[in-house]
Order: sequence, then C-alpha cells, then structure tokens
Amino acid sequence: MSTPHPDLSDSPFLRAARGEVPSHTPVWFMRQAGRSLPEYLRVREGIGMLESCMDADLVTEITLQPVRRYGVDAAIFFSDIVLPLKAVGVDLDIKPGVGPVVASPVRTLADVAAIPDLTPEHVPFISQAVRQLVAELGATPLIGFAGAPFTVASYLVEGGPSKEHARTKAMMFGAPDVWEALMAKIAGIAATYLRIQVEAGASAVQLFDSWAGALTPADYRASVMPHSQRVLASAGELGVPRIHFGVGTTNLLGLMGEAGADVVGVDWRTPLDRAIPLVGDRAVQGNLDPTLVFAPTDVMTQRAAEVIEAGRAARGHIFNLGHGVIPSTDPGQLKALTEFVQAY
Repeated sequence: MSTPHPDLSDSPFLRAARGEVPSHTPVWFMRQAGRSLPEYLRVREGIGMLESCMDADLVTEITLQPVRRYGVDAAIFFSDIVLPLKAVGVDLDIKPGVGPVVASPVRTLADVAAIPDLTPEHVPFISQAVRQLVAELGATPLIGFAGAPFTVASYLVEGGPSKEHARTKAMMFGAPDVWEALMAKIAGIAATYLRIQVEAGASAVQLFDSWAGALTPADYRASVMPHSQRVLASAGELGVPRIHFGVGTTNLLGLMGEAGADVVGVDWRTPLDRAIPLVGDRAVQGNLDPTLVFAPTDVMTQRAAEVIEAGRAARGHIFNLGHGVIPSTDPGQLKALTEFVQAY
C-alpha cells in the first residue's frame, strides 16, 4: 500500500468517517466529477464513457476537476459500476440516455462461470490513475468506488437498467443456486476492485447499491447482505473507512450498516433525524435533496443548515446530496453550497 499523505490524519472527511471530531462538517458530492461541469464535457468530447474510465490520465483529470473548482473535502474516483465487468471481458456498453446494456444477460450457472475473476492485470489503468491522483491530491483524501453485488447483478440479469427488477428477483426467488453463484462472483470482483484502489492509495471506499431499495428487509438480509458484507469486510481488512449507500433504502438503513459500513449514506427521502437512530453507532452521509441546488441560494443554504444540525446527533456526519449531482446543476450553486457547509 502506498504511504498516505502526512496531512491526511487531519482530514475533516476521514475524521468524520471514523467518528472523530472534524474541524468543520466535511462535504463532497456524489457525481461531483461529471456532467454538470463544462470542463468535464470538454475533455470527454467524442470519448465514450467506458473508454474514459480506462484512460488513467483522463480519470485523473476528471476526478480532480471538482476538487479544483469547489474545494470539496474529498475526491471520488471517476469510474462506473460496470467497469470491472467490462475489464474482465463481459460484452457490455454504456449507451447515452439509457445506461449499461449487456449483450448476453446472465441466466444460467454456465453464464456465471463464464465471467472471469478480476485481477490487477485486468485494470492496470486503475492503479496508475489512483497513484497519480494521490500524488496530486495531497491532503485531500481519495474515495475508492465500486458497485454493490445486487445492483451489478441487476444489470447483468436484466440486460440493462430496470424499474421493476423482475428478472433479477425471479432469479433470486426461483433459481437460488444461480443467484448465489452470481452474487459470489460479483462480490469477489467488487472486493478486488476496491482492494486495488486502496492498495494504490485510496483513503476510503464507497459501495453503491443503487437499486437495493427494491428489496424487502427479509430478502435483503437473506439474499444480498452476506455478499455486500464480504465486499465491505475485505475493504475493512485494509483499515480504510467504508461508506455504504443505496437509493430508497429507508427500510434497509440498519441492515446496510450491519453489513459492515462505518458510514451509512442516506438519500434525500429519509430525514437524518429519522435515519440516525436506524443506523446505530455509525456516521451518516447526506442528504440534501439534489433539486435544492435549483432553488434560490438562501433557500438552498437554509435547508443545508437543517441537514447539518440534524447530522450533529450522529457519531459523525459527512455532508452530501441525497443522490448524485443532476447534470443541469449550476456549478456556481455547488461552489456556494460547499463554502456554506465548510464555514457553518
């Protein structure tokens, strides 16, 4: 593992993630590196999403852009949740306006067996980009990133994005042997992907389970949680804080914490004063409604103040939006929001 920057011990983000007292409430934004920034659109012009994610210099530049522009307290590694699958040879692409599309969806044990395990040799550009970023970021921590097994499995089984996740649940309920094999495969890939990022210098990790909110607590506990647990346990062995985030997961927040999170991400639908008792003795991350950046600045900052005040009841609080930055967001508003939170 690379030697961490000496000033990282005082990082407000890392202190809050560990449940220590930071100098100010730390702030970063999911999808802060991306479509809302004109400089991002310039460097990505004519380059496909997955192609961008496999170019170490481009990943470095895109990850740094919001740190330069906003002065956020952490950088999030620019990647995509299906990138590790692409790297091991799964035939998929990210189609503009649609999302990840898989050419041959997974249906059988043979389909699962055909997916190779991830090794560092599959993703040399990831290690290179992380090393470059850590050198550039200095005292600003880098958050490693991976998709959680359920969400990645949903893309593989459905063949693309889905609102109902009907085929995914049909496999989970009706073909449990295939489901368990697929989840174990993806958990191994995600654990390796995070390990590669941490060993190259990432200071924390976030596991995104975008679609876990489609599950009941009982189904999550029985068929999903053990696999997310494996990914988070692997990251925990490396001594870095672990953030676990899902969308629409009010009924799962306690279980997502139990899965091995040091920080539980809370989307905007659940007020922090309701979420904090559910997650137990853990830090929370969130959770301003992403549309509030389109409101007048004073309205946005008033609501941000309410989020910060509510977050004081948690073991630690990292300010964020309750989901990703919307593409049409005015970067000036995010700059104003960052400065407001850090000065609060």
